[in-house]
Amino acid sequence: MQIIALYMLFHYNRFHEAAFMGVANEWTGRVSKKFNNVEYYFHLKKTNEELVKENEILRNLLRQNFEGADTTLKVLVDSLSRDTFGHLRKYRYRDAKVVNNSTSLQYNYITIYRGEKQGVHKDMGVISPSGVLGTVVYSSSNYSIVMSLLNVQSKLSGKLKKSSETGQVSWDGKSPFYLTMNSLPKSVPLAKGDSIVTSQYSSRFPEGILIGTVAEIIDDKASNFYTLRLKPATNFFAVEHATVIENLQAEEQKKLEETTKMNQ
Repeated sequence: MQIIALYMLFHYNRFHEAAFMGVANEWTGRVSKKFNNVEYYFHLKKTNEELVKENEILRNLLRQNFEGADTTLKVLVDSLSRDTFGHLRKYRYRDAKVVNNSTSLQYNYITIYRGEKQGVHKDMGVISPSGVLGTVVYSSSNYSIVMSLLNVQSKLSGKLKKSSETGQVSWDGKSPFYLTMNSLPKSVPLAKGDSIVTSQYSSRFPEGILIGTVAEIIDDKASNFYTLRLKPATNFFAVEHATVIENLQAEEQKKLEETTKMNQ
């Protein structure tokens, strides 16, 4: 009888009906919000994978992946992609899942779930969502081993983003939180926080990909060059996804440079 009385009160009295509906909607909204938060949490993995795939597609559309040929000559090219302006594609990107990683050794490597069947081969550059990761050194049918920047054998040509002076980036095998950059002239204006990016001399990476930022400037009085300590752009302790970069013109460049050396 009490339930019937409440029903009649809320159903036939507009004021009480409006008040009841307001309270009901409030509680329904709160419950729905909690449910959506839980549902969103369990869909984070799928959302992350979709974002990685989207990044791969967008990277393949970047203008820097194409280079214009000499317009004074008529060049006939077979089996190479071009963009809408007729520029040749130079870089192709493939996303990959990181399945193993080390950071505490002198020779650190990363294993990715992408191999020769997916077009990944030795000497291809690898980046994370935030910067340079390393270089492919071995590949099997479905897996590849990447030499991390945190490897004492790793060498990479970098440059100061704001002025383009180049130097060599390596790792001294000490702290996994810092890289080292050498051969930067003391005439170059420097400041902490300056960005170091890949240079035009690297055949594995497009120019301008972030390597790290200047954390410390070491002035060696006996040398005309600075030594820089860099904070890596990539967090090597939390790498889940990677992108493999294929330079479609690397083999042509390599053969030409080897031929030049043999003829000297």
